[in-house]
Amino acid sequence: MTHLLIVIIYLSFISLGLPDGMLGAAWPSMYPQWNVPVSYAGIVSMIIAAGTIVSSLMSERLTRKLGAGGVTALSVAVTALSLFGFSISNSFFMLCLWGIPYGLGAGSVDAALNNFVALHYSSRHMSWLHCFWGVGCSIGPYILGACLTGGLGWNSGYQMVGLLQVVLTAILFFSLPLWKKKDRENREEQGSGEEKAVPFGLKRALKLPGVREVLLSFFCYCAIEQTTGLWAASYAVLARDISAEEAARWASLFYLGITAGRFLSGFLTLRFSDRQMIRLGQGVCLLGLIFLFLSIGNWAVQGAFLLLGLGCAPIYPSLIHSTPRNFGKQASQAVIGLQMACAYVGSCLMPPVFGLLADFVSIHLLPVFLLVLLVLMVWMAEQMNRRVAGAAAPAE
Repeated sequence: MTHLLIVIIYLSFISLGLPDGMLGAAWPSMYPQWNVPVSYAGIVSMIIAAGTIVSSLMSERLTRKLGAGGVTALSVAVTALSLFGFSISNSFFMLCLWGIPYGLGAGSVDAALNNFVALHYSSRHMSWLHCFWGVGCSIGPYILGACLTGGLGWNSGYQMVGLLQVVLTAILFFSLPLWKKKDRENREEQGSGEEKAVPFGLKRALKLPGVREVLLSFFCYCAIEQTTGLWAASYAVLARDISAEEAARWASLFYLGITAGRFLSGFLTLRFSDRQMIRLGQGVCLLGLIFLFLSIGNWAVQGAFLLLGLGCAPIYPSLIHSTPRNFGKQASQAVIGLQMACAYVGSCLMPPVFGLLADFVSIHLLPVFLLVLLVLMVWMAEQMNRRVAGAAAPAE
């Protein structure tokens, strides 16, 4: 039964990724129908991100009431409904309205699933699960592209992915006893008592030593990932005079690096701790930026994008997996909710900030921008390690 639950969790992570790349893939076919500017995709993305941030902050209370399995099942059901809503939208306004439940469903399930895995499974599963999220991110646009190629339209792509989410929702509801059993085992490990049934609370979590530092680490990591993903191709075109088609292939190396790196990280975690994996990833990111700074040929830029992906791969899963150990199991759901919220803020805020720099200064600043974020992330992660160690020292 334990093996069955981990299979369901893997399916859930694929489900998390399925819709993530669909808006970008569908938008060229969507916006001409409604006579809106191409830039309006950013409005939809911001609405989804805002809902995700709100639900991430609410994740602890929801998980305490419904359990991780209940939150996951409910959130996937809401996401499925939202995808069907997208498919029947006949105006930009309707799309924005359906983006609200889409975002609300995404944040709570992300926080609940990550905390559940951090509590119950080893670091290798965390890396592989996030690798499977990347698989989902690839499958969603592929399904949508197949629908467009077959003349079915973008609406059919959203409907097909929505149907997949409905099937997973049914599986999740039938598997709720397995999730509850795991939750019960975790409560027994912590001990019984009324205090365990009370949410730890966001204000209380923010006061824990090292929490504010780890939140900034998440902000910086997601800012690096999303800024690189959004601007890598434009950098190749404008700074290296590469064709748009070739630049798209170069940029895909970044995501290839993340997906392959997380698969490889699952094996490396058998030998290295979460902290060592984070430092290893940061070091590989630095190497990638050195390649990006060097003007020694196009191969260096391609290598930089691949190395940045490989470096990013272990950081996010390892930061999440180390949360219960750093801040305690009772506080982990509240802390991970805060981490997810800060991650989404970084993803949402920093790529447009660099866009302004590219517009008003130069796109050549991309390596400098990423280096500043990387240095801040390394500094905050090390400060977090020191504060956590300092808080634990008297107990030793």
